[in-house]
Amino acid sequence: MKIALVSQVVVPGLLTFRKELISELSMQGHKVYCFALDFNDQTRARVRDLGGIPVDYSLSRGGLNPLRDFFDTFALYRKFKQLEIDLMLAFFVKPVIYGSFAAKFANIRTRIGMLEGLGFSFTEQPYRLPFKTQLIRWVQVRLYKLAIPSLNKIIFLNDDDPKDLIHKYSIKAQSVEVLGGIGLNLNNFPYSQVDQDKIRFIFVGRLLAEKGIREYINAAKLVKSQYPDVEFVVLGGLDESSPGGLTKEGLDTLIADGTVIFPGFVDDVSRWIAESSVFVLPSYREGFPRSTQEAMAIGRAVITTDVPGCRDTVIDGVNGFLVPKWDSVALSKAMLKFIENPTLVSSMGGESYKIAKDKFDVFKVNRRLISILGIDSSKG
Repeated sequence: MKIALVSQVVVPGLLTFRKELISELSMQGHKVYCFALDFNDQTRARVRDLGGIPVDYSLSRGGLNPLRDFFDTFALYRKFKQLEIDLMLAFFVKPVIYGSFAAKFANIRTRIGMLEGLGFSFTEQPYRLPFKTQLIRWVQVRLYKLAIPSLNKIIFLNDDDPKDLIHKYSIKAQSVEVLGGIGLNLNNFPYSQVDQDKIRFIFVGRLLAEKGIREYINAAKLVKSQYPDVEFVVLGGLDESSPGGLTKEGLDTLIADGTVIFPGFVDDVSRWIAESSVFVLPSYREGFPRSTQEAMAIGRAVITTDVPGCRDTVIDGVNGFLVPKWDSVALSKAMLKFIENPTLVSSMGGESYKIAKDKFDVFKVNRRLISILGIDSSKG
């Protein structure tokens, strides 16, 4: 088969999240065309090494420009026709929407979209959403109502997203599938024993309000008022243009007063997770957080919020704790449970590892995904 994987970006879209899928489909004898917006010579070579065929295309990542989107969709349609694609699998919001239009017009036999989360415009906030965000959601829903019915299947990563999109807005879908986590190569995130003698919490993610960075910091202050030696690591990048996110000045103050440890950019996130006790993600909504999957594979207990995507990673009281969104006090109380009962760090971390082996092994996940795509892997 000629298969088009349509992503926005090469990294992490293709080379981090789809590397094993590209290799598996290629080894089965399929031609795998990897569409992305930002190829360079190095990433093209890396895709070819996996057995894929890099394809450049154009699509505005953000904003609302109907004329630009029309011409980009038409250009994508022409590439699909030229390559005689048999199956399209598109990831992320705009590729799913406009890829579905292009694939329909190109008469591609199998058209599948995967929404790895509904995005910021569908995320509940502790304040009223700005008008622009509400407008974006309104436009997205209308586009989904046009795009999704033309797909043979639409895939989500958690059970809440189809309820909050397909059912809530009465969108017609031929078939809806829930995949769960997209998985990871467990060999790259080896299990390690945790040090119970020193408690260290870690947050990994962009330092945005919707990722829960404010709640993490407030909880850290509450905990350190009782246990000043407990450490709180923050790994992630600033985005000062985002409302409610951390500013550089605010971050510098937190570092200076010892509230958090911030090493800046690191390329060995797994080592930092391994050197921590408990992984914390107080996000307001996720698709199915990869960072949490990585922490669980390494064998770390998790504290996260009882919201879509996040709640799918934790069995409350087994491999960690679920806390209400926006609640720093509840988050701090969950942290205190690990500090005052340090054996939970090891026991719950072990449960996380078991779950990761069972549910997050990328090779197991890809077998299920290939089955959902309707590809007969026995012919490879």
